[in-house]
Amino acid sequence: MPAGAPSASLAQAAAACATCRACPLYAAATQAVFGEGPPRAAVMLVGEQPGDEEDRRGHPFVGPAGALLDEALALAGLPRASVYVTNAVKHFKFVERGKRRLHEKPSAREAAACRQWLDDELRLVRPRVVAALGATAAGSLLGPSVRVLRDRGQVFPLARELGAPAPDVVVTIHPSAALRAPTPERRRELRELLARDLALVGARAAGRAP
Repeated sequence: MPAGAPSASLAQAAAACATCRACPLYAAATQAVFGEGPPRAAVMLVGEQPGDEEDRRGHPFVGPAGALLDEALALAGLPRASVYVTNAVKHFKFVERGKRRLHEKPSAREAAACRQWLDDELRLVRPRVVAALGATAAGSLLGPSVRVLRDRGQVFPLARELGAPAPDVVVTIHPSAALRAPTPERRRELRELLARDLALVGARAAGRAP
């Protein structure tokens, strides 16, 4: 489905996204997983794509990475119910290994095909600050030159004009990076790093950070 006119509401955007055929990912996925949260949230979190659990249930960040994100949000003092949560890519990309469906990183082309839906969310929610969780989200929002480990914790202007005051973008790690950590200690360190970046996001959204 080619990019059409901007949606008039989040509900309209979600309905249109559910029928999207802009890239081949829809064919194997269970469903498109649109963002969720307050329609005028000051903070938007953008991840990479739905995982296996999200694809089956139809909600973003409800699997293991979502549980770790909830821990980091609690440490940052940002209630999950106060933020809008979405992904740069709305369909689950995976490879099958027996009965398991294993995550596969979306291509830049697939992320670009989904950008129309992220643009709708940004334009309609109008967040003050966006947290880009991981490389796919950061690249979709800021372009291919961004590097998560080099640029995390920094504040960037949004790379695209959406006809509204442009939010700041803070780059940080994806919660799944902590899940993949080789030791419990490293997992805790990465969760706390994510929490510090999210605390900066919350403070900036509230006007308490430069």
